[in-house]
Amino acid sequence: MYKIQTYDKLAEAGRKIFNDNYSIADQQNDPDGILVHSTPLHDVQFGPNLKSIVRIGAGVNTIPVDKLTTMGVAVFNCPGGNANAVKELTIAAMIMAMRNGFKALQWVKSLPADESEAGKTVEKGKEQFRGPEIMGKTIGIIGVGAIGSRMARSCHDLGMKVVGYDPYLGHARVQELSQYVNFVADLDDLLAVSDIVTVHVPLNDETRGWIDADKIAKMKDGVYLVNYARGPILDNDAVCDALDQGKIKAFATDFPTPRQMQRDDVVFTPHLAAGTPEADANCSVMAARQTMDYIENGNISNSVNFPDVVFARAEGARLCVMHENKVGMLGKMTDAVVGLGMNIENLVNKAKGGVAYTIMDFNTDVPAELTEKINSMAGVIRVRVIE
Repeated sequence: MYKIQTYDKLAEAGRKIFNDNYSIADQQNDPDGILVHSTPLHDVQFGPNLKSIVRIGAGVNTIPVDKLTTMGVAVFNCPGGNANAVKELTIAAMIMAMRNGFKALQWVKSLPADESEAGKTVEKGKEQFRGPEIMGKTIGIIGVGAIGSRMARSCHDLGMKVVGYDPYLGHARVQELSQYVNFVADLDDLLAVSDIVTVHVPLNDETRGWIDADKIAKMKDGVYLVNYARGPILDNDAVCDALDQGKIKAFATDFPTPRQMQRDDVVFTPHLAAGTPEADANCSVMAARQTMDYIENGNISNSVNFPDVVFARAEGARLCVMHENKVGMLGKMTDAVVGLGMNIENLVNKAKGGVAYTIMDFNTDVPAELTEKINSMAGVIRVRVIE
């Protein structure tokens, strides 16, 4: 029986994916796998049996990825599972910011409930909330991945001019999206022409505080700024200063700071973008399938710390080795196999940064002697045999 620990609610659609070989609970002693949504895991003591952690969503900043890599624990996410949900709320917040919907709502709610001619008051007061349409405006999308690409398509269909910046996007994907997006190689070019700037990049050491005062200064005067990615990607004090100066006309965010919450030129929601039943179901199903395929077959897909390796198994046992990505590692492992007179039916080896993952299939069982030899090699992180 494999033990799976959940740190947050797992949608029923994902729970149904697991078969009777799995025990799913929010309290498990040394689980085989962990499924987590937003609970921080940096202070958790992980047991030696842990094989995988799946983030039911995209961002993994709440997970100690580096620590888990050294332990040989694969960390997965669910890219695209909540992308439509985030896209929809991002567009809604952008429109609310431009049309002053949030301020208008607060004003209407402040009117006396017993006013006999409320309609006339509303008609007289509505002029102060008039705002521009999005049609014909230029939107700059920073990060054109799962969410950003959906934003591009929808904004294009709404009659907007779309400019994109994503230096990590592959050439084929750029070509595919070019029917909706005018890609630029320099972020400054995007900032200079955009009426609206929206950010869709992950939070990491490189992007923390990335949109700062210098970048804001390069934006158009009166720009609308949108952040439905992660709060710390922006220097939020710089954003407030730019709002004070009128450089930023309005700001829409899913991650309001106390200073921003007091402003009527900030449209904010309580980290709600990915929070739809459909997104929960999509991500939970992805998380369950990734967990099962890795535990039962050693296959890796959508891992943030190890290379993706997915292929069908042979009839016998499968040997999975996580190791450092350095010269000679694969040769040493295959030499150990040959030294025991064994034949490898299938072999795949892929690297990701400083780590690599090797899978060897056999038409027999894997003897403990082979496992011990490989496990003792310098640079090997973890060895697992799947019968």
